[in-house]
Amino acid sequence: MKPTGKDVDPNDRLFGKRVQKFRKERRRTQSELAAALGKTSSWMSQVERGVQPVQRVDLLQQLADELGVSVQQLRPGTSSDDPGSSPPPTATFSNDLDETRRLISGHPALGVLLSGAASSPSRPVAALREGVDDLWGLTHAAHLAQVSSLAVELLPALEEAARTAPEKDRPELYLLLSRAYQALSAAFVRQDEAGAAWVAADRGVYAAERSGDPLHVCASVFRMVQAFVRLRSLGQAEHAARTAIDALEREGSDAPDALSVLGSLHLALALVHARAGDRAEAKSEIARARAIATRLGETRSDFNLEFGPVNVEIQAVSTAVDLGDAGEALDIGLGIDAGALSPERQGRLLMDLGRAHAQRRHGGEALECLLRAEAIAPETIQTHQASRATIRELVLIAGPNAPRELIALAERADALE
Repeated sequence: MKPTGKDVDPNDRLFGKRVQKFRKERRRTQSELAAALGKTSSWMSQVERGVQPVQRVDLLQQLADELGVSVQQLRPGTSSDDPGSSPPPTATFSNDLDETRRLISGHPALGVLLSGAASSPSRPVAALREGVDDLWGLTHAAHLAQVSSLAVELLPALEEAARTAPEKDRPELYLLLSRAYQALSAAFVRQDEAGAAWVAADRGVYAAERSGDPLHVCASVFRMVQAFVRLRSLGQAEHAARTAIDALEREGSDAPDALSVLGSLHLALALVHARAGDRAEAKSEIARARAIATRLGETRSDFNLEFGPVNVEIQAVSTAVDLGDAGEALDIGLGIDAGALSPERQGRLLMDLGRAHAQRRHGGEALECLLRAEAIAPETIQTHQASRATIRELVLIAGPNAPRELIALAERADALE
């Protein structure tokens, strides 16, 4: 139940005033800002009045990004609007990747760079290699809290090792560093932390280049494209994907790992075109990826891309849903056996099938798919904007007759307004 005017927390009221101030300075209406956030005008009005607290860190970051300010400007540690008041208690916001986002907001290697240390790495290469493999395993399993815990320990060690190891070991260490950043970029994308995903992908590109492995550079570009899409920078996403595709096609390699990267980039480009509403180009890119997957004939784990025939069809489902082609999405998706893929991929397929059923107003089937997705990969449902929007839509459609399971899911995903 929302607080009444008497019950509004003073800190929420001050927060709402800041939101309103920045919004008006940028000459945006409540409706425009709400639409950019996937919210209603009523919700935005409640935020500005302090009635609706903004507690989720990803939503707070999205609001700050839309207003062109920092999170600290929106919610400072103390209230600058009322200098005579005592400082409010520090609000706590968290999501699974908070610690890692803070870590990469600085630079884990600065200590080594400033000291010019030339000692041997503190951890053996084999242990670092095992750590990166574990990081990817946790990412594919969608265990993002564990991803963060391991990354906070692993990244500084990798950054140090890549700069202090004997010259002969540095290419492998830079490759491990690139793989670690690619894993983090993938994890950040799954929590809609687009800015952090871009930073991680960019560092992955740099480290891969230092390793001398051009295919890992292209794999890092794939992660960057995903980040650009979440940032809604579709022009940059298209340019990044197309540049990498053109380079790979000029090389003309038939090696399976090169084909895996090329096919994945075509899928990324399909996503870009789908988000832009370009049906013909999106389907054309899916067809190109499908042809490459047919040449491979199997799902491969090159660069942790999970590219293969099944993954192409999963992306075809997602593309169809983005384009509003729910019938096509269901026709493709219900014939997919994704049991051999990671929990994250399985959860994503079920989420997209739930979205397709919701578009067709199949409330029961949509809820079943979303609950199954949550059971396999809870973070996919509870942190993904598309899933929360679908859950919110289902609640609105059902109205007072919304089943208890749907309301409980909406509460877990913080999808109720």
